[in-house]
Amino acid sequence: MGKVMVIGCGGVASVAIHKICQNSEVFTELCIASRTVSKCDALKEKLQKTTKTNITTAQVDADNVQELTELIKKEKPEVVLNLALPYQDLTIMDACLEAGVHYIDTANYEPEDTAKFEYKWQWAYRERFEQAGLTALLGSGFDPGVTSVFSAYALKHYFDEINYIDILDCNAGDHGYPFATNFNPEINIREVSANGSYWENGGWVETKPMEIKRVYNFPEIGEKDMYLLHHEEIESLALNIPGIKRIRFFMTFGESYLNHLRCLEDVGMTSIEPIMYNGQEIVPLQFLKAVLPDPSSLGPRTKGKTNIGCIFIGKKDGKEKTLYIYNTCDHQECYKEVGSQAVAYTTGVPAMIGAMMVMTGQWKKPGVYNMEEFDPDPFMDALNKWGLPWKISENPELVE
Repeated sequence: MGKVMVIGCGGVASVAIHKICQNSEVFTELCIASRTVSKCDALKEKLQKTTKTNITTAQVDADNVQELTELIKKEKPEVVLNLALPYQDLTIMDACLEAGVHYIDTANYEPEDTAKFEYKWQWAYRERFEQAGLTALLGSGFDPGVTSVFSAYALKHYFDEINYIDILDCNAGDHGYPFATNFNPEINIREVSANGSYWENGGWVETKPMEIKRVYNFPEIGEKDMYLLHHEEIESLALNIPGIKRIRFFMTFGESYLNHLRCLEDVGMTSIEPIMYNGQEIVPLQFLKAVLPDPSSLGPRTKGKTNIGCIFIGKKDGKEKTLYIYNTCDHQECYKEVGSQAVAYTTGVPAMIGAMMVMTGQWKKPGVYNMEEFDPDPFMDALNKWGLPWKISENPELVE
């Protein structure tokens, strides 16, 4: 069918690349590009003998539009799957426009100097992608991503209008370390230490970090403490799902994680403000990232499950209705299949599926779009096929 270029070679990229190689009918060619080309070469070496997909590798600096553009023009992929850092979204979008190639990512742009998660920077590209006849698909991970597709699916098949959405992200995995993060520590800690917020009655309600706590009994896992965070899909769902009155996002955290995080915050280790140390400028959070376990090393150690899903309350034929759509994933099963734990797996699989939707033309229209703006059915079918089967509960326990 065609060629995909993956930019990035971290944990999520590794999962997406494994899945691309399993899906050779759609992805006949793959170019893996990263700053550290040795990582790309190692993955090629591991996977080339297992797949019909022809794999090539390249070195690229994702902060450099000219370098990216030249590489994309040389490799001529149909789609670029951006699995680099959120700080690099705009340079990669610029390069895709310049080279005339469709764009997919898993996380919205955020500037390096402020922990600010919003879509305005990428939505500003709408007209340029429309005029170029190119599709940019934003947030094709799990949350954002699959949670947005769940919302579109619920609206299409079960509701006339959806009034309340609670997105619940539970990771009940245990890696045995007193403190480690399951994905890029820099992004993870920025997300958790930022103010929380939720959407209600047409506007944002801001909360202090970790101010709102609830306990939820997750299917296949049991009761877990979860905390309200700001999360980017709230912003697009509030615009695109008719009838919405409130959207909240909750994520589970254990007491040990939170105690360590509070301590690190108190001593200034989570700061993104540069400081001088031994005549050199360093960012404390980037230094902390360097001393923490690499998330990709957690795979073989992590036991337990994740459960991510959405609880919907709305109306069908004039009556109130509730629905819970969710996926559970086993860390050890994921590791057995692709050598990564479930947090990377649940993001990497939808990244491949998003690229497949655009590549096959099932999701393709000029412009910049969020996941819920396309027909959810082919994506939902692909989740079942490619390792993230979902379940529906008609009478879920609700979050107060």
